[in-house]
Amino acid sequence: MLIRTADPFRELDRFAQQVLGTTNRPAVMPMDAWRESDEFVIEFDLPGIAAESIDLDVERNVLTVRAERMARNGDWEMLASERPRGMFSRQLVLGDNLDLAKIQASYEGGVLRLRVPVAEQAKPRKIQINSDTQAQPASIEA
Repeated sequence: MLIRTADPFRELDRFAQQVLGTTNRPAVMPMDAWRESDEFVIEFDLPGIAAESIDLDVERNVLTVRAERMARNGDWEMLASERPRGMFSRQLVLGDNLDLAKIQASYEGGVLRLRVPVAEQAKPRKIQINSDTQAQPASIEA
């Protein structure tokens, strides 16, 4: 009879890859997205990341967000290290109904907020109906 025991180091390595990511698959950043009237709002949690290390790119309809939390260097001994460090990356495929040229980005309190407006051609609009039998407007004289 063969009894298989769990390898605690393999489980720890699997967990670390899920949380910290790997060079092939960087750790993801938590995100919320919603629509407010004529724009979409997307927020990414990036606590402790310097604004200068955040990189936003749009190519075709793909939005890429990259950020890096640097490891602290110094002459000290680390007692606990639970926050992920290194490169974070996230890609979103955005629809054709958004105006990607007018994306606005702000970073405050560790939250990256993107505002993506709906494109003019995607907004609802009224269409005038013409008819061959339209009556001429009557003029009213005073």
